[in-house]
Formats: sequence, C-alpha cells, structure tokens
Amino acid sequence: MVNVSEVKTSRDIKEFIEFPLKMYKDCPYFVPPLYEDEKKLLKSGGENENADAVFLIAKRDGKTVGRLQGIIQKQHNAKHGCAQMRFTRFDCIDDSEVARALFEAAQSWGKARGMTEICGPLGYSDLDREGLLVDGFDENSTFEEQYNFPYYGALLEDLGFVKDVDWVEYELRKPEKRNETLARVAERALRMNKLHVATTDISKKAYIDKYRDGFFDCLEECYRDLYGTVPLERAAQDELISQFMMIVNKEFLVFICDESEKVVGFGLCFPGIGDAVKKSGGRLTPPALVRILKAVKNPKTIDLGLVAVLPEYQKKGINAVILNGLMEMLWSGKAETCETNLNLEDNVAVQAQWKYFTSRRHKRRRSYIKKID
Repeated sequence: MVNVSEVKTSRDIKEFIEFPLKMYKDCPYFVPPLYEDEKKLLKSGGENENADAVFLIAKRDGKTVGRLQGIIQKQHNAKHGCAQMRFTRFDCIDDSEVARALFEAAQSWGKARGMTEICGPLGYSDLDREGLLVDGFDENSTFEEQYNFPYYGALLEDLGFVKDVDWVEYELRKPEKRNETLARVAERALRMNKLHVATTDISKKAYIDKYRDGFFDCLEECYRDLYGTVPLERAAQDELISQFMMIVNKEFLVFICDESEKVVGFGLCFPGIGDAVKKSGGRLTPPALVRILKAVKNPKTIDLGLVAVLPEYQKKGINAVILNGLMEMLWSGKAETCETNLNLEDNVAVQAQWKYFTSRRHKRRRSYIKKID
C-alpha cells in the first residue's frame, strides 16, 4: 500500500530532497539542483504572496518511493482567467500505483482550493526548471534542467495527462568557416541604431547593479506572452540574482544598450557547471566549490539562458549582435559547445537562428495538462 503525506518535518525535508539523489546516483546524465537552495525552499513551505504550494512524499512499507510538489501560481491564473495548478519536482519509481497516489493527493489539494486543471512540470516561473524529458535520455542535462528516466511520460499519460506544449533543445558548435557577413551585420546594426554593447570593465557586482533593472524590464516586455510566464517582482528578482551570482561570468553576457544606457536587448549565457555539481549531489562542499569555480572560469560548454530584443528593435539586425557574440565565444576557444536549453517548438524564428552554427537538435521536453476530476 502507498501512503502519501505532506512534508512537515526536517526529516521529511531531507527525504524529499535526497530521494532523487539516491534514485539517480548511478545516472551520468542527471544534474542536481543546489542542495541548500532546495532546503531553503522547503523550509519556507514554498509559499509566497503569489503562490500556494504543497510538497508530498509517497512511501511504501516505510520506504520513500516518490515525491511531488504542487503549486498554485496566482499571477498566472489572474492573467489568464483560469484555475490551474502546476506540478513540479516529480520523481517516482516505475510504478503506476505510486504515481497515481501522488497525483490524486496533489489534485485533491488543488481541488479544495478551487483548481480545475493541473499542468506541468512547471515551477513558480518560466525561469525555474520545467518540462518533462521525452527525448534525449542519453544526453547530459544542463544545470538549468531536470533529468528524468524514460518511463515518466508513460506514468503521466496513464493518468490521463496529454501534451500541452513541447520544447526542443540544440547543441551548438562553431561552423567550419567563420561567417564574416554576420559580424558585419552586427557592427552595422549597432552603428545605425546608435547602440553599443555594455562594457564589462567593472566589477561583477557593479555590472549587475547597473543593468539589472533594464534587464528585467526588457525580459518582461519580451517574454510576457510566452508559455508559462509571469511577472517577476523585486523579491523574486533578488532571489534569482542570489542563486546565479556565483556562476555568472561577464565574458558570457551580452547587454545591448542605447545612448542612455537603457537595455534594449540581451543574450545571457552561463558557464556549464553540471559536471561540477554531480559528484556532491548539489552540496557546496569545498571540492565542489573548486570544481564550480574552475568551470566558471574555463567552461567546456556554455548554457544559453535568455535572449531578448525589445519589439521596436526587432528586425533591425540586433539579433545578429547577440549571435555574433555567441559565435565569437565559440571561435575564441572559451568553450567547445553551447546548449540552447528550451526553445518552444513553434518558435521557428528562434530556432532558425541556429543555422549559423553547426547545430544538433538533441532533446525534447513536454508540459502535460489534464482536468481535475
């Protein structure tokens, strides 16, 4: 018999965090989140003014066999006029009884709060880990992604979940020959639009302090209508900056500004630290910190985080500036490959840009949805 209970105690928190670490300990593709970030979230109860949350653990004969988090994202529901709950942090042994028990408990929690449908994997915002891996199980995950075994999709579909959207991902390498035209278009776009690439000749803290507001304003303007997005309030912005400060390397950031230093576009890349955190299970042990710092300084791969250009500057060649910056990173030898992370499968404009590189589409992720009975 499977028993599902809410996470309440410190022991529950430890069990919830460590269950996937145990399950994937021999999987070379799994990359854990940072342990202390997960612990901080669970100790807070996962709730804030914009979200309600529940953390669930499934046990059989006293042994943990699954886990799940449910979220009610109030901003999303108000924005779309719906009553939708999200699920995330779903991990489960290959057992339909366990999956059913977890989701029945989550749906009961959501239904009691007026929710009529459940969707995911989705987090608090689209900047959290999202999407269930449905193709590319023998590919390394990035630090920004969640890995899962192939049977997860079947467990969800057996429960009545259906596809809502898919994302695809690409691995990028430098092309056989430099594209001089791309460089010329980039230079001309900056000159004609009286723009410039923000200088990095200041400290990392000063750089982030100077451009953070412009970055988040640009992000909100460009991403507001994309799947799963919600506005990021100041506290959420601060939390994201805190989480990523350690792995930010200014060499891999491109901020495009006008004459008043307003951010009109950006391309954010992060050094790939997936391999650096695997061995420690996401714990920041001294050896793990050494590995992370080495990866930040000399990464083998870079992870493409976010790309955006304000609407009034789109179709004016500004994307070429970002693409050329990414190309130069690869040609300089600062990294061997770039991982695009998630591109919505119907966003053909974004995917068309990868033609400038030697590209390989190697992963697919899915968000599922179903009505709550």
